[in-house]
Amino acid sequence: MFYDLEISNFSTNWSTGEEDAEGEEGALSALGWGWSDAPEQRLTRTGHSVVAVILGFIMVFGFLNNVVVLVLFCRFKTLRTPVNLLLLNISVSDMLVCVCGTSLSFAASVHGRWLVGRRGCMWYGFVNSCFGIVSLISLVVLSYERYSTLTVYNKQAPDYRKPLLAVGGSWLYSLLWTVPPLLGWSSYGLEGAGTSCSVTWTSKTLQSHSYIICLFIFCLGIPVLIMMYCYSRLLCTVKQVGRFRKTAARRREYHILFMVVTTVVCYLVCWMPYGVVAMTATFGRPGLITPVVSVVPSLLAKSSTVFNPIIYILMNKQFYRCFLILFHCKHSSHLNGHSMPSRTTVIQLNRRLCSNTVTGNIPTSLRLNTEISTPVSDRTHPPQITP
Repeated sequence: MFYDLEISNFSTNWSTGEEDAEGEEGALSALGWGWSDAPEQRLTRTGHSVVAVILGFIMVFGFLNNVVVLVLFCRFKTLRTPVNLLLLNISVSDMLVCVCGTSLSFAASVHGRWLVGRRGCMWYGFVNSCFGIVSLISLVVLSYERYSTLTVYNKQAPDYRKPLLAVGGSWLYSLLWTVPPLLGWSSYGLEGAGTSCSVTWTSKTLQSHSYIICLFIFCLGIPVLIMMYCYSRLLCTVKQVGRFRKTAARRREYHILFMVVTTVVCYLVCWMPYGVVAMTATFGRPGLITPVVSVVPSLLAKSSTVFNPIIYILMNKQFYRCFLILFHCKHSSHLNGHSMPSRTTVIQLNRRLCSNTVTGNIPTSLRLNTEISTPVSDRTHPPQITP
């Protein structure tokens, strides 16, 4: 067994004889009254050791992977494109999770108990939720940008305004949903085996239930639907191109199919189990979620900080080639002006042409631009390294 039952030593004298004590639980918890660092169920020493090893792996490699991304972004000017600002935002938020959140949970697992008290628990729950939602929203915006970039051909100069607005909007949106528990709409407290903190999923108050439902809908449900819609439309569009261009477009189709499947599967594997367990703990019968059941989804969610740089950046050809140059796997002189273009078939959906004459067998709603879209900075210069 990975866990043992233990009677909680919560002090409940303040609510004796009060019929509405349960309704006051959320507000009192937010103020820290009746808070205890002793969970109702604990892992065994072996269980804590296993979790500590996994958290240590996530903390180290999550931090290093995202640091490499930041170094690449700083060293190579060709990577400083508008869309890559979203990737940078994801890396920053994931790195902050490793530094500010995973490190505390790792220390708690090593000692088998929460170490930094109620305020530390509230801090942990707030920053983990805030940075996690920033990363999730950035991934959703990135899925839309990938779809719109492939389907809309624009020869104008790079526009940094929209990506910067998206980055700022992701942080504001995250704060919109993570500050309320600090103000009394639900609260942050210990979860699972008592070595990490999050929203108090097990609270049975109306305030807590309303917050958790809204959080699930607006910070997980809707983002998942938007991401799946954008990537499915992107894949369908590439398949349409493959009907008319059997060589490059077909290879591009396979590459995008692999990227889409990997992206969606990893997103769902990392975050959906946590959402399902949280909703079960909220609306299911008490004791249904054991510490082991609650710890596994939490570890999966934290593991996204390791996988995100690999999936969203190292699968990017520009980032990967710069990565090889950075670690001297490939010399920069091997890259000429034509080695790092973005070899993307440009598709422009122009519905205004629907009433025009059909050209050949190509649908009127689909116009293929045969020229290759190559960033201006990549056409004449190899990756520029900032000293």
